[in-house]
Amino acid sequence: MSKTAKAAMLLLCLAYGMAIFAGFFAPYDYAEQDREHPFAPPTRLRFVDSTGKLHVVPFVYPWRSKENTFAEYEADVLHPVAVTFLVKGGEYKLLGLLSCNRHFLGVAAPARIALLGTDGYGRDQLSRLIWGGRISLFAGLVAAAVALGLGMLVGSVSGYFGGVVDGVLMRLAEVFLAVPWLYLLFAVRAFLPLRISPSEAFFLLVGVIGVAGWARPARLIRGVVLAAKEKNYVLAARGFGASHLHILLRHILPQTWGVFLTQAALLIPQYILAEVTLSYFGLGVAEPVPSWGNMLGSLQQYHVLASYWWMLAPALALIPVCWAYYAVANFAHERLEFLH
Repeated sequence: MSKTAKAAMLLLCLAYGMAIFAGFFAPYDYAEQDREHPFAPPTRLRFVDSTGKLHVVPFVYPWRSKENTFAEYEADVLHPVAVTFLVKGGEYKLLGLLSCNRHFLGVAAPARIALLGTDGYGRDQLSRLIWGGRISLFAGLVAAAVALGLGMLVGSVSGYFGGVVDGVLMRLAEVFLAVPWLYLLFAVRAFLPLRISPSEAFFLLVGVIGVAGWARPARLIRGVVLAAKEKNYVLAARGFGASHLHILLRHILPQTWGVFLTQAALLIPQYILAEVTLSYFGLGVAEPVPSWGNMLGSLQQYHVLASYWWMLAPALALIPVCWAYYAVANFAHERLEFLH
């Protein structure tokens, strides 16, 4: 395995690990507000104070609002606050089961740390970015699972049985391929109720994205199945009276795993971007539950886009995640060509 592929897989493991254990890695709850510090810029971790003294333990200077201004701050250099690891904070459910109040890092209350700044309600951007990864990253994962599951079912049935079944299924696939999927998502989501719970919105979103994207993997898997079913060992198994299900599961479908994994690595980042796009336009998971898309929705206001660069953090997080998936897809494609 190349160093690039290893780095990409490590990056994805870190991203999904932080999303799964969001309560631990996020300094605060995603909905916790500090109305006295809207649009506060990122807090810098420091080791050298204003007098030039070196500190072993990192610390921060809390922000202090300038008088008679809005969202303008200066560092309070007279009151440095030490950063503590495994600090006690707000309670959360670890893996949705165990109550816990330990966080990876933080500062003693009432001081606050905001390594990626705050939004217009004073909510910590880093915490919302980590919690939002649960929605955006897993939306791509689940939607790809839906699309690939349907694609595997339709492609294998179409390729194996052929005839009328193949003709009907492939014409249906061509319809889905011909329709611009993003506009289809907008149209379908527009007919769904707007005021629904975050969990319902999540599953509706991934369901719509997954159902809209099954056609391309189905056609690719169909091609593999068409070639595999003519192999001598498949013909021999059929001659010995093996059932269709046995032939598919034992002899044909294992040959589709290379295409399946490559398509997964390509589709997941596309579906992450689809969720971000829909949530950006207000058609995904609604506030206050964060996703990378609805976090970027505030950038539709020009003064936010022009003045508060840290609000772009979710868009910047998408870059390494998408790169990592495409690096993994490239590695899977190279391995598939080598095996053939």
